[in-house]
Amino acid sequence: MEFWNNIYSNFDPIAFNVFGFSVHWYGLMYVLALLTALFIAKWLAKKDKLPFSEKELDDYFIWIEIGVIVGARLGYIIFYDPHTSYYLTHPWQMFNPFINGEFVGIRGMSYHGAVIGFLIGTWGYCYKNQKNPWVFLDLVAISVPLGYIFGRIGNFLNKELIGRVTDVPWGINVLGSLRHPSQLYEAFLEGVVVFVILFAYRKYKKFNGELIALYAMLYSLARFTAELWRQPDYQLGFIYGDWLTQGQLLSFAMFLAGALLYVFLWEITTKTDK
Repeated sequence: MEFWNNIYSNFDPIAFNVFGFSVHWYGLMYVLALLTALFIAKWLAKKDKLPFSEKELDDYFIWIEIGVIVGARLGYIIFYDPHTSYYLTHPWQMFNPFINGEFVGIRGMSYHGAVIGFLIGTWGYCYKNQKNPWVFLDLVAISVPLGYIFGRIGNFLNKELIGRVTDVPWGINVLGSLRHPSQLYEAFLEGVVVFVILFAYRKYKKFNGELIALYAMLYSLARFTAELWRQPDYQLGFIYGDWLTQGQLLSFAMFLAGALLYVFLWEITTKTDK
């Protein structure tokens, strides 16, 4: 296990350089996550004979990819970054990949911000093309989790969102301390587990929008649990006591929103059927 324990000492987060610009594994994983989600969506549409054409899904994913990237960056700035006021008064700096003339890429993305951007992108696409957003959202609910696995692996390879100090034999040495590889726990819980549940349940869907509501609740439970092994963001620490983190607080809000959405859509369906 020694090699694994000290993997960061034997791994370069920079995949390669192009014309003097460093391309990080994190960025590659982010792109791979989006492409995987699109691939799963197309595969699922064919497998279940859903009313989506490939061109339609390509167009839709362009909208939500923009929404996800912008939302993730803005979400990080609002929810986590200690320099929120600076970015809000200098918005052109939010996507500036240079610091003091050095190319460092765009750092700091928030999942919950990405969700908001994704929802706005979906609404914009469906409004423009006169489509039912709930049908698209249910497809995305199953497509996103497997793609999200690569996002968490990207966090791991980028040596960020580190875990809490531990003495488990599979811990990773970070800054002189053995820590949980919490990014990989999240990849499994938020990616694999959520996907398996929704994929198995999809045939029993009772109304449009049910799967996205379930996704919101399942992801929130997975994230809340994984945060028990994740080190709180250094600039925030614990939000309450010695256990509640910002990620858990946002996950609770997301779970509540998912539960309320489920009840709302259920009631609408019930009234329509009567």
